[in-house]
Amino acid sequence: MLESRNCEKYGKDQDFLNWRWKPHGCDLPRFDAGEFLRMVKGKTMFFVGDSLARNHVESLLCLLSQVEKPMNVHKDKEDTSNIWYFNSSNFTIKSNFIKFLVQATERTINGTKTGVFDIHMDKVDTEWANKLHKTHYIVISTSHWFFRKNYFYENGKLIGCTFCSETNLKEINFITAIKKATRTALEFIKNSTHEEHHFEFKTLTLLRTYSPAHFEGGAWNDGGYCNRTRPLKAEEMLGVGDMELRNGQVEELDKVKEGEGEFGVVDVTESMMVRADGHPGKHWNDEWMKGFNDCTHWCLPGAVDVWNDMMLQVMKRFSSF
Repeated sequence: MLESRNCEKYGKDQDFLNWRWKPHGCDLPRFDAGEFLRMVKGKTMFFVGDSLARNHVESLLCLLSQVEKPMNVHKDKEDTSNIWYFNSSNFTIKSNFIKFLVQATERTINGTKTGVFDIHMDKVDTEWANKLHKTHYIVISTSHWFFRKNYFYENGKLIGCTFCSETNLKEINFITAIKKATRTALEFIKNSTHEEHHFEFKTLTLLRTYSPAHFEGGAWNDGGYCNRTRPLKAEEMLGVGDMELRNGQVEELDKVKEGEGEFGVVDVTESMMVRADGHPGKHWNDEWMKGFNDCTHWCLPGAVDVWNDMMLQVMKRFSSF
């Protein structure tokens, strides 16, 4: 577990651990590490996404460590690519830090990174796409890196931008951009199941929906904070468009469900919209970002563990796996 997720160590009140999501009209069983490891014996699971995908992996590793502690058999210098191996079940978890799912290049000025990206919406990022052939489960996600000034391309041509206010360019809504990137990724995976591009194994693809941040009083770089001590009530919801973004992601998944391949959704958005109390806030190791509150990622253990409660139940629906 990353130090930055260990909120208790950095003084966060532990009341947030006393709350757990209950879906409408049903019960959600708690994650069973033994059952999960039996299900995935001899298989590989690949997480593709930004630092929230890594947050998901960290939660899963912590939960599975109740049964077996994995070996971290690969970690690149930037800590963007990791592989963990569970010896007793011959199970492998791979993780790749990928901002957009599609190809993107950060603009620089005099060698300094600008935080602005040129994003090719119709070209999948080969950093993860070339690693799928030995994968049984793929868990993909994307969102937060689209909430900034970016420029978008299709067929090599500039088609628009987000948060750019340039009179000669079309302003593209970030939800539209996320849908396009998700579509490109899912269609690539679906096409890869065809005989001419087949995976070595039958593959289940899981789309994890949008995980909202809960900044109040400003953005992440403008004094924003999150000091709630209990889940939000309905009238306190902070996110405008959270469910619209989630719905757009699910729409793209529904489009690829027909025909080849197996696809499911780990639908976390609604459950996390209320958990403004579950972020590190100021209670984290901010060695690299002094003075900033983390209201995007999730404390461990904590609210994020429900993602794995949900994921296990979705996996069980696909009995052939």
